[in-house]
Amino acid sequence: MLPCSIFAHSLAEFQKALLKAAAGRNPGQHMYYQMYEMNHAVLQPWRAMADATRLLYSHPMNPWSSTSVGRSIAGLAEMFERNTRRYGKPAFGLKETVVDWRKVAVREEVVWSTPFCNLLHFKRDLPADRKPDRKLLIVAPMSGHYATLLRGTVESMLPYAEVYITDWIDARNIPIVAGKFDLDDYIQHVIDMLHHLGRDTHVMAVCQPSVPVLAAVAVMEARGDKCAPSTMVLMGGPIDTRINPTAVNKLAEERGIDWFRDNVIMQVPWPNAGFMRAVYPGFLQLSGFMGMNLDRHISAHQEFFVHLIKNDGDSAEKHREFYDEYLAVMDLTAEFYLQTVETVFVKHSLPKGEMTFRGERIDLTGIRNVALMTVEGENDDISGPGQTKAAQTLCASIPDDMRVHYMQPDVGHYGVFNGSRYRAEIVPRIVDFQSSYGLSARAKPRTKAKVPTDA
Repeated sequence: MLPCSIFAHSLAEFQKALLKAAAGRNPGQHMYYQMYEMNHAVLQPWRAMADATRLLYSHPMNPWSSTSVGRSIAGLAEMFERNTRRYGKPAFGLKETVVDWRKVAVREEVVWSTPFCNLLHFKRDLPADRKPDRKLLIVAPMSGHYATLLRGTVESMLPYAEVYITDWIDARNIPIVAGKFDLDDYIQHVIDMLHHLGRDTHVMAVCQPSVPVLAAVAVMEARGDKCAPSTMVLMGGPIDTRINPTAVNKLAEERGIDWFRDNVIMQVPWPNAGFMRAVYPGFLQLSGFMGMNLDRHISAHQEFFVHLIKNDGDSAEKHREFYDEYLAVMDLTAEFYLQTVETVFVKHSLPKGEMTFRGERIDLTGIRNVALMTVEGENDDISGPGQTKAAQTLCASIPDDMRVHYMQPDVGHYGVFNGSRYRAEIVPRIVDFQSSYGLSARAKPRTKAKVPTDA
């Protein structure tokens, strides 16, 4: 159990030390990212030694590999290596799906890109004469994890739609000459991607992008944009964080935007491509996430060590798969992070009707032609129940027969877009909802939303 205790203690102490040192507008705060990188580099030889030890004591030719002592040494070495490495961007790895009861091949292709995002298309190998399925744009969260966190979400929708997903790029890898990227740019990206995909596209926002997607749809409707989506599905998103506020929401309100600007914004160190770019580092986001459920993560690593000793390969592999994804984090541009915190969590600008896009006030009552579905988890500790449902009230002009709300019992935040209950309970409802609307299913034509007089 020792490696688990060391891992948990180190994580907690690092987070405390970092925030304590940063308090008081410390002018040297930008050095903390460099210190983090240096620490990672210093441990590189030790990681290599630990990996070699693991290979030695787990090799079938080594008689110690079949003993509890040998497996303990290999397990200790693996845990040290895993808990000190930097996890790279995972692959989606979706090679096939089932369409019309037949397995078909799937390949990824980038169909649109900017320095900050690639739009990935999961192209299915379908017969040329088959009627096209609807187009589905999944907007992945830019909240510290890669878009691959939605691998299960993509996989569940592949049998029913031509699936596209926003593959946001790690800000530490974006040269500073590429310019800024803030919340307004995020909204513009959503609009541009919907234009690229064309009419009769359906959009699904998971967690954080619920706000910018809802704002993008409102802007497009106000302009009478024919590329506004046929439906939008908002899942576990912070539309109105004043409702059932969670620990995350309370922290933002208590600290205020100046605290975040002074304490958690750092510059990317050399030799990364994004050298000198101001970012919110992914490792800070990860430490915050893990700190919220530290006991659960400690228990998971304790169980992992026990599985290694018992040679329980299946259980150990499940742990590896989950944490390979969970511990892979990316940096966010400082301007996007700060504008999002201020707009969504501190000022609650969208539900108050005060949010703007490039000077244009966002009027959610102008949405009339886009069907709306909201999905929440009963035990969500990130976006509390009711926060996403608030969109139903705010989008008052959408006809009642074009709106659906679903609360999934017995799931937390992750269960809203992944897991067995998501596949069994939520996916069929989303598929049915999206199938009910679109240019072919809609009985009435699209109408141009009225532009607010004070916009």
